[in-house]
Amino acid sequence: MNTISNKTFSATPATTEKKWVIIDAEDQPLGRLSTRVATILRGKNKPEFTPHIDTGDNVVVINAEKVVLTGKKMTDKLYFKHTGYIGSETFTSAKDLMEKDPTSLVTRAVKGMLPKNKLGRKLLKNLRVYAGPVHPHTAQQPEIKEI
Repeated sequence: MNTISNKTFSATPATTEKKWVIIDAEDQPLGRLSTRVATILRGKNKPEFTPHIDTGDNVVVINAEKVVLTGKKMTDKLYFKHTGYIGSETFTSAKDLMEKDPTSLVTRAVKGMLPKNKLGRKLLKNLRVYAGPVHPHTAQQPEIKEI
């Protein structure tokens, strides 16, 4: 008799194993970096991926201030913000955003690649972005992932 089960495996929060991963953003294009980070956060790089469960790892991105935007995106790319009041829309260039808070550039790019629902908001909490090479997550023994 064949011992292989024909049932489809579906991960549960109890069966998922979350690891910690460090990704160095130095000299990485923003889009390519954020797609790989979003894939790891979502858990799509694991064989037990289940679309409605958080099967991804915790990701620590370091050196966010050294991320690269290709072409003229640093001056031409605009980020939109609206408070909800009439006429309160503001546009910020990527250069100004990088000078003010370099971590928000990476966070916004990754957030745009995650699902727009409760699961996406939960997954974004597993992302930690730091401008420099120093981070406070050495106790979690993160593994360094090359991209």
